[in-house]
Amino acid sequence: MSDGNISLTEAAADRIREFMAREGGIGLRVDVRRTGCSGWAYDVGIAKAAGADDNVFEDRGLKVVVSEKALPMVSGTTVDFVHDGLVREFRFRNPNVTGECGCGESFTVG
Repeated sequence: MSDGNISLTEAAADRIREFMAREGGIGLRVDVRRTGCSGWAYDVGIAKAAGADDNVFEDRGLKVVVSEKALPMVSGTTVDFVHDGLVREFRFRNPNVTGECGCGESFTVG
């Protein structure tokens, strides 16, 4: 397992800055929720604040807020933003993932 840091590509950082310019906030919130055929899905949004149980990392001048529950599952992840044709989405390179569902919506950690 890594040191826990969550890193951002420049494309992800630019997209987060766009959202923050419209919505405010302190950075990106990364969490997980139970769902799908593989068990977990990423839950991301703009962080309005960091709570006492949150872990806060910084990359490219932005804060990344991760819940204590999600940290073991997302530790070491790189967040990217992809704009490919009509698809515009955050993508995650997560070293903890041991399997993904066929549709790409959920993942398993081992």
